[in-house]
Amino acid sequence: MTQILEKAFAKASELPEQDQDAIAEIVLAELASEKRWNDLFAKSQDLLAELAQEALADHRAGKTKPILSLIIDS
Repeated sequence: MTQILEKAFAKASELPEQDQDAIAEIVLAELASEKRWNDLFAKSQDLLAELAQEALADHRAGKTKPILSLIIDS
């Protein structure tokens, strides 16, 4: 465990039980969310590569505009 995480847990352990539980729920929810995002990105690598190739082909074919011109023209 890192020193800063140890310090955070030590400080949290000084709080009332209800507050400790609330902090624990937040941390657990954040860890679960991070895992879900990692899983989703891992499963989507082929699709992301395909979309990137499509975007590059559109660019090579002259079908794209610089983002700055899109902002200025609107």
